[in-house]
Amino acid sequence: MHFIGVDVGTASARAGVFDRSGVLLGSASHPIRIWRERPDHVEQSSDDIWSAVAASVRAARDAAGIALEQVAGIGFDATCSLVVLDRQERPLAVNAEGESARNIIVWMDHRATPQAKRINATGARVLDYVGGRISPEMQTPKLLWLAEELPATFAGAGHFMDLTDFLTWRATGSLWRSTCTVTCKWTYLAHEDRWDDAFFREIGLGTLADEGFIRIGNRISPPGAAVPKGLSVAAARDLRLAPGTAVAMGLIDAHAGALGTTGADGVPGKLEQRLAYVFGTSACTLNVSAAPMFVPGVWGPYYSALVPGLWLSEGGQSAAGAAIDHVVRQHAFAAAASAKAEAAGKSLTGWLEGRAVELLQTMPLARLLGEVHVVGDFLGNRAPFADPDMRGIIAGLDMAEDETSLIRLYAAAVISVGYGLRQIVETLRRQGADPETVVVSGGAGRSALVRQFLADACGLPVSTCASPEPVLLGAAMTAAVAAGAVPDLQTAMHTLSSLGETILPAPECRTLHQRRYRAFLTLQEAGRSLRAGDEEMQ
Repeated sequence: MHFIGVDVGTASARAGVFDRSGVLLGSASHPIRIWRERPDHVEQSSDDIWSAVAASVRAARDAAGIALEQVAGIGFDATCSLVVLDRQERPLAVNAEGESARNIIVWMDHRATPQAKRINATGARVLDYVGGRISPEMQTPKLLWLAEELPATFAGAGHFMDLTDFLTWRATGSLWRSTCTVTCKWTYLAHEDRWDDAFFREIGLGTLADEGFIRIGNRISPPGAAVPKGLSVAAARDLRLAPGTAVAMGLIDAHAGALGTTGADGVPGKLEQRLAYVFGTSACTLNVSAAPMFVPGVWGPYYSALVPGLWLSEGGQSAAGAAIDHVVRQHAFAAAASAKAEAAGKSLTGWLEGRAVELLQTMPLARLLGEVHVVGDFLGNRAPFADPDMRGIIAGLDMAEDETSLIRLYAAAVISVGYGLRQIVETLRRQGADPETVVVSGGAGRSALVRQFLADACGLPVSTCASPEPVLLGAAMTAAVAAGAVPDLQTAMHTLSSLGETILPAPECRTLHQRRYRAFLTLQEAGRSLRAGDEEMQ
């Protein structure tokens, strides 16, 4: 009995085949297209993504060397992007150009920032369950943008779906939505098992309430539940799997990473004391609790959005790996370093990581960093400020244009991500949470140096799970539950995942990071103050 996990990120679709012990047998990936035709507008194609998913699943099964009849279930996770289909279930344009191929508003698209601000100004009760402020990354502001800016698209839409729910629909034909997606990104009140009619009417989306919410989903089921009827004949042909194969209700991609890591056998502390840190283009923190925790600036509390019966709190950074990449590419030596990286068969950041390791063998971290400080809020601050208008800061630059100064900037950028994580941890603790261990997943967290920097910067042990693909494993866990191989997600978390490596904070760096963290907070506050002053003058 085998299970397939599918992960659709911002740049690619990936698939992995796992056995019933959680061992990865084969994996594959396929790029997906992205359009950035206007400032703050980021779009994708649902047809392109499904083609990439199908190619990845076929290649992963080939790599695993198993027959299609051996696959008992498939589970999906994806970015929290908005898919729009017309009433004939065809792609519908989300742009003024009318390009129907571009029918997805990507999670990082910030076109709906004005709508998010107006929604937040209502002070509606549902906002208590998104950390007090809704984000333009979420779907309700994007729906309002469509209603106001592209009314023909809004009126002509037959279905608005989170990308994960689009994938389960494309796999089965079922319009059921996942508790994970609609609770975390659409303001569904899972603890009350309802949408809030009054809220949608107040913000200008009363049409959805009048329709009984059929276009955004009025049949909701938790992650891991089996989607009725299983894999359709058409989807089975695309994926080269058997019709009727169990399909699981899915997850947001970061949540799949949390599922694949935080319950791993051997990780210190109780489940509620583990903080999942999914570190990729952006970064998400996820922790569960038996009772709801209302933490300003941290999304949630969400009921049954990750583990049925438990509450979820979700923080994070809108730019993490993307912030590091953006910072280093601004440097004068970046082009020369990129050429060296390419010659070595590495990415630029991968090459910089290796050079940083070499330098730290001959000089202390304090000397490498110098007085360069970075605040990585280039796409706004997701937590703890829930402020999409915050911006990044780089301080302490000199006029050096050599390799060492680029490595210094790289190290400062990575450590700044760790300080953002520390800030979220401190915010959670003030509200009664007790995180003892950070469990990291995601591409940017594969580096041992990066994990050491994170542990030192946030002051907590940083663990990994043994699987090389914990996000894919999280998606495969939902498939195992849907197929009946394990009774529930908590059992899957414990039996399919195990502890990998744990890195402890270096005691000798404690004083250095205390000083630099204070500088991080000072720079962050200075940026907020400067922006407030500019706004007063406008």
